[in-house]
Amino acid sequence: MFYAPASGGVRTYLDAKHRRLGVKPATRHSLLIPGAHFSEHDGVYTVPAPALPFGKGYRFPVRLAPWRNVLQDLQPDLIEVGDPYLTAWAALDARRQLDVPVIGFYHSDLPLLVSNRMGHWVTPNIEAYVTRLYGNFDRVLAPSQVMADKLIGLGVRNVFVQPLGVDLQTFHPDARAPGLRAELGIGEDTRLLIFAGRGSKEKNLPVLLKCMQRLGPRYHLLLVGSSMPAGVPDNVSVIDSFCPAATVARLMASADALLHAGDQETFGLVILEAMACGIPVVAVAAGAFTEIVSESCGLLCAPNDPQAMANAVRELFSRGAEKLGQQARQHVERHYAWDTVVDSLLGHYHAVLGHALPKVANG
Repeated sequence: MFYAPASGGVRTYLDAKHRRLGVKPATRHSLLIPGAHFSEHDGVYTVPAPALPFGKGYRFPVRLAPWRNVLQDLQPDLIEVGDPYLTAWAALDARRQLDVPVIGFYHSDLPLLVSNRMGHWVTPNIEAYVTRLYGNFDRVLAPSQVMADKLIGLGVRNVFVQPLGVDLQTFHPDARAPGLRAELGIGEDTRLLIFAGRGSKEKNLPVLLKCMQRLGPRYHLLLVGSSMPAGVPDNVSVIDSFCPAATVARLMASADALLHAGDQETFGLVILEAMACGIPVVAVAAGAFTEIVSESCGLLCAPNDPQAMANAVRELFSRGAEKLGQQARQHVERHYAWDTVVDSLLGHYHAVLGHALPKVANG
């Protein structure tokens, strides 16, 4: 259900994998996603599911049988589960009939996600649910060590870290648009920062705005994405809409650095996208950021501390943002190319199959 018109990292991962597995010899990859009705195009199957009210295109499957039936019709050799809801149980149900291994990819921190919206009183029940569900999979993948450690702490076994990747062609320094500062009405010598993503609570956008108040007019922040705040300081501009990847890449490559105050990120794909565009990062030392941001690529600061973030921004420029950006690009080229990620995924698939891989289904 994480696959929606304006969804983020999970859809990026699924699309990138689908394209690359589609050209692997003797391999068939099918992607099952919720939609308004049954359909199939180029190996992407939509299964009927009702739309979530105010859900911005997301749909929530409520009937197990349609998903199980499509999986049984596809006769996959392996199923990878992409979310922790009904489709996961449909995959486990299909396993009993198909006798195939099922891998669970733990993309989101479900206990934290639910507690942010409903309160901490539900956390023990959600943790027990996660333990029960992910304990059923033949192998569990997590996008970062911090996520893997949470699963292991809940008693889940066979957990492996599998980072995601970044589109190195779309997110590239060559996407830079020299005229962006003029479009924003700021001077060429103004240091341009950017944040791209949803304006949800866990992104801690108020920290960014307070940071900009402390940095003053020599610095300017561009906020890009849906649900952005309306009231912002004078040195902040807002593009309050979902933007396609090419647009985000143009904006990122035209900025001097990415600014990110989110302290609950399970991976942080937007950070890799910025680094691929050749700009360094200032983020908080929390979540998965400590695993992907090194001193050669940017700086980390204390979470929820606007002054600490402002200090880190100034230090970043004193170190030379352009050089750090070049090093950031080299880092993602070495470690986060999608081809490298998919080859690593195939290693997990082979491990649970024990033989060559002709067909895969994503449920």
